[in-house]
Amino acid sequence: MSDQSMPKVNAVFGATPEVEFQGAAPQGLRTVELVEGDGPVVRKGDTVTVNYHGLIWGTDKVFDSSFERHQPASFGIGVGQVIRGWDQSVPGHNVGSRLVVSIPPEYGYGSRGVPQAGIGGDDTLVFVIDIISTR
Repeated sequence: MSDQSMPKVNAVFGATPEVEFQGAAPQGLRTVELVEGDGPVVRKGDTVTVNYHGLIWGTDKVFDSSFERHQPASFGIGVGQVIRGWDQSVPGHNVGSRLVVSIPPEYGYGSRGVPQAGIGGDDTLVFVIDIISTR
């Protein structure tokens, strides 16, 4: 599968993400590194600090964005503190990287979704993630 299936995103670390969808969501968990950082590599078990922008595939509906809050988020990665799609896609990338990740329900919030956030059980999620630091 080629990266053409993934949404177009501005490849500028730190800039508010602009996401443009084309076509249907790809199958499975997909990660594309738009900007390769030159900082330390994120490892499972690290505490990572990121800015992120989350949308439902094919919509302009942002359900959560630390960019919009101007407040990065920090959490343990690879240890079950966040959805599986994050735990499996962020480790192995460097600080300073911008990722775009397509997360199907089974790697996200499952068949229940998150009704209060407007996320349905069959929605594919898209996150743009800027990795700020890791420790």
